[in-house]
Formats: sequence, structure tokens, C-alpha cells
Amino acid sequence: MSWSGFKKAVNRAGTTVMMKTGQIEKTVDREFELEERRFRTLESAATKLQKEAKGYLDSLRAMTAAQTRIAETIDAFYGESGANDGVSKYYRTAVEDLDADTVKALDGPYRATVLEPISRFTSYFPDINDAIKKRNHKLLDYDAMRSKVRKLVDKPADDVAKLPKAEQDAEMAKAVYEEINNQLITELPQLIDIRVPYLDPSFEALVKIQLRFCSEAYTRMAQVQQYLDPSTREEYAGGYLDTRVEQVLQGMRDLSITGMSSS
Repeated sequence: MSWSGFKKAVNRAGTTVMMKTGQIEKTVDREFELEERRFRTLESAATKLQKEAKGYLDSLRAMTAAQTRIAETIDAFYGESGANDGVSKYYRTAVEDLDADTVKALDGPYRATVLEPISRFTSYFPDINDAIKKRNHKLLDYDAMRSKVRKLVDKPADDVAKLPKAEQDAEMAKAVYEEINNQLITELPQLIDIRVPYLDPSFEALVKIQLRFCSEAYTRMAQVQQYLDPSTREEYAGGYLDTRVEQVLQGMRDLSITGMSSS
């Protein structure tokens, strides 16, 4: 920070303190305050959307990776002697293909149509925050000059040139402040209003990508189902498989109880 910048920072800090103690009157702009609150709401929502959009892609990868690991474990568990129909290998192949062909194929389009547009939208926020910060600094300068003029009016200085000079400086400070303030009041609503038409294509792309993934997953798992034992499929469709599982579990419970009572 330059010496000039340091002096401005010190003066603005002093102005802020004097405002809090009521020694300097603060300019209130309700219109700007409203637009800034709306922008903060948008900023928070868009930042969260960016985080969740990246998290969705990461979760998709993690899920297919977990599916691949459990498929490999099931295949190893069955081994060559455990599954004569080879269903575990078909399942493993289907899951690996889903990970290799579908998820990896969707990665690029998801980044291009969802992640990148959202990131581009949020990339404007730092510049906007810098403009708001600059606006607040210029407002402090203007309020400080207004206070100086008021003091010279209430208590004239010996040097009669001080008041006209202070009034001129106050007008210049006001012009600088109002320029950036009016710009923000005009442009913040435009940014807020454009959020829906800007992100609508990304939302549509997200839905289509999810549909593609779910459809591919369903198709591949349905292909695996045909390798299951026909009687098992019929029992599952008729609800008998649940009954058989419950009978086995009850038998295990009974064994556990018997083992505990005999020990």
C-alpha cells in the first residue's frame, strides 16, 4: 500500500468511528441497500450451487468406483466353483462398463454444460465485491467532506477560502460516489435477473445427464438379471424370496439362542 493509500485508509477508519459515535452523519441509500441484500442472497446461493455441482460429479465417480469394488469382491467371493452360471462375472463386467463407458463419457459434457457455466457466473462476484467496497470507501470520503463543510458553516474559519474549497471537494467526492453507486444500482438487478435464463440450459443439461446415467445403469443391470436363476427371479417377483430370507435369518437367530443357552 502506498503512503497515499495508507492515509486514506486511516482517514476512512476515523470517519467510521466518528459515524458510530454520531459525530458524522451517515448517508443512507435504501435502494442500494436493497440491491446489495439481493446480491448477497444470489452470491450465497450460486456459491453453494457451484460447490454442490462439483460434489455431484465427485459423488458419481465415488459411487461407480464403489460399485466396481463390490463387484470385484463378489466375483472373488463366488470364485469359479461358486457361480456356475457366471452371473458374478457378468455383474462385474456390467459395472466396469458403466464406470468406463458411461461415467467417463459424461464427465466432459457435465463439465462443459454444468460446471463451467456455473463457475463462469460466480467468477464475476469478486469484481462486484471490489466495486461495492470501492463504493463504500467513496461514500465515507463524501460523508467526511460533508461533515467538514457543515463544521465550517457552523464555525467559520479565519481563512475565508477554506469553505469554498471544502464545498468544491465535497461536490467532487459526491460526483465520484454517485457515479459508482448509480452504476451498481443499475447493474446489480441486471445480474440478478439474468441468473435464470443464464443457468436454465445448465439445469436442462443436468437433468439429461442424470437421465442418461440412470438409463444406462438400468439397462446394464437388467442385462445382468437375465443370467440369474429363473426360479430365483420368479420367487423374487412373487415375494417368496423375502420369506425364504426371513426363514434363514430366523434359523440363525434360533441357533444363536440355542448356542447361548447351552454354553
